[in-house]
Amino acid sequence: MTGTWVSQTFPPEGASLAEGIRNQLGRPKLDLLTILVRESAQNSWDARLPGSENPVDYTINLWTAGPAHAPTWRKLLTRNAPLNEHLPLRESLAKPSLRLLAVSDRGTSGLGGPTRADDVTIRDHDFVSFVRNVGEPRDTELGGGTYGFGKAIFYLVSNAGTILIHTRCKTNGGYETRLIGSSLWQSYVANTPNGPVRYTGRHWWGDDTGDVVEPLLGAEADAVAAQLGLTPFGETETGTTIVVVDPILDGREPDDAADFMAETIAWHLWPKMLGSSEDAAPMRFSVTCEGTHHRVPDPRKTWPLSLFVAAYEALDGEAGATLECFRPKKVLGKLGLVKRTAPPAEPTEVTRLVGVEQAVHHVCLMRQPELVVTYRPGPKPPSEFQHYAGVFRAASELDQAFSDAEPPTHDDWNPQSLDYPYSTYVNTAFRRIDDATLDLLDLAGRVRGDSAKVALGAASAMFASLVSGTTGTGGATDYSGYAFPRTNAQPKSRTSCVAPESDRAGAPEVRATNGGAAGNGHESIDLEQFDALPKTTDVPGRDVSSARPRVEYVGDPYYEEHSGATVLVQEFRLPVPGPQRVHADPAVALSTGGRETDPPAGADTPSVMGWQDEDGQLHGTSSIVTQGNPNKIWRLFVRPARDTMTDLIIRTEAVHQP
Repeated sequence: MTGTWVSQTFPPEGASLAEGIRNQLGRPKLDLLTILVRESAQNSWDARLPGSENPVDYTINLWTAGPAHAPTWRKLLTRNAPLNEHLPLRESLAKPSLRLLAVSDRGTSGLGGPTRADDVTIRDHDFVSFVRNVGEPRDTELGGGTYGFGKAIFYLVSNAGTILIHTRCKTNGGYETRLIGSSLWQSYVANTPNGPVRYTGRHWWGDDTGDVVEPLLGAEADAVAAQLGLTPFGETETGTTIVVVDPILDGREPDDAADFMAETIAWHLWPKMLGSSEDAAPMRFSVTCEGTHHRVPDPRKTWPLSLFVAAYEALDGEAGATLECFRPKKVLGKLGLVKRTAPPAEPTEVTRLVGVEQAVHHVCLMRQPELVVTYRPGPKPPSEFQHYAGVFRAASELDQAFSDAEPPTHDDWNPQSLDYPYSTYVNTAFRRIDDATLDLLDLAGRVRGDSAKVALGAASAMFASLVSGTTGTGGATDYSGYAFPRTNAQPKSRTSCVAPESDRAGAPEVRATNGGAAGNGHESIDLEQFDALPKTTDVPGRDVSSARPRVEYVGDPYYEEHSGATVLVQEFRLPVPGPQRVHADPAVALSTGGRETDPPAGADTPSVMGWQDEDGQLHGTSSIVTQGNPNKIWRLFVRPARDTMTDLIIRTEAVHQP
């Protein structure tokens, strides 16, 4: 067996420092394991065999080197290794348990081409691009990667800054296995018999018999890989396995890290997991930890990821929209949008990292390789039970422009980094997406132009004091954040909510008889009992009889379980003292922004279940008569109609006694 470490010294003409290469990813928003999954899978997809109809197999394996293999790892990788003060590899290998993480692909071309960076070749230089060079342009048309900076993540996720590269590729003479180690840590100066020498912080492990470190080749590479416990290649099988020595798991236990990476695969690579009834999925994924398989979620069966799958499938159908820029004229891409009524999603660590929590209101951005760039949030629906998802795929003609807008981690589009007209294309794509999501939500009262974006219900309440009368209407929209003239804020409906899927028509009826509450054992208040109510007239300096009653909403509406049914609850106050009658007017909200006043025969409509006072008593009447009290909070219970949005208005009017 051969193989030893060689550390790169600075040549007279200079070289790249290890720190510079490690910092090329910048300060990404995502965590290291997520970036590892994204970047490595992107590399695997770009390396797929040309013309092959077989899927790419992508595997993550996390394990602890056993007694049969750990001594070989320690023996081979400590041979001539730098001291711990220059590279912490020896420290990692000396740990009682040597943990390893391997990212493998099969059905790919492997790292082929010349092994020396000074060999001249026009194409097929994958080995030197990954192992030796930095920042080399991609040679894969419509590929996922850009300049290969993503390879730095393999070193960043290693406590030792060290990886082992095991690859098999096709050569002119057949097939060839290659095995080489590589480290990136930091530059340093070391004392040698010939005096101080400056090192770049880059190191390679392999065959040092020539003037440059070469990989172990052929039978020797196969033999050493077998003694390290690496999965061998088949006779005509090609691909690459990259082993991360002593991986950083961010405090997770190995099994938890495996589950995290499995879910990360689903959320970031799901377009590659979709196949039709006739065709297999473009990629197959698996995750194992200590020999145990960890299931990668099925995106079609995993909520809310399935919503993005539905949007993706709508992309090229009749519901798909082509987005265009008109000046300069250019097709930007296609957009698919879908919306659903469903309970709030259960957030996980992975979904929180992509910005998706309880309510889904995002558009997945992707380029032609159909790898997830990011989940771009849009306006929130008026209810946590209403969700929408979209998928935007950039046009192939503009794929390079959108690619140039990405940072090294490929997880965003930054139009400010582009020149005209490409910055205009990306910015316009964002505007077109925003317009489409607003149209999908069909927000009540949303207007275009320079007029104020305030719902009509809010505007009517704002000007209600200009109209004489005795009836006060509680506005159905929170307009406290709006001002005239126009503001850029979007209207927020406080009393329009979507009935959840779990709501059923079997909710208990509420019938009021002679003013009594139905089935709750409590008495409601009607006019016959009104004389018993205390009369509040002692407000200093104010004529209470002339004050106009009004409703003051307390917070947003919300859902809760009551008597085995899901009910919509709105809390409110009656801030103006004096006797008054309060009643509610729930209706189905229409997509046009209005409310359904004449529902079809037999259609399910929202209805008032009752009014709950501060003592917890539920009054099951259609209205209540009570004294206004700014310190007393009432709760209105409404049974929503299933699969609809409820528009709710609470009104109050003064009650005059003879």
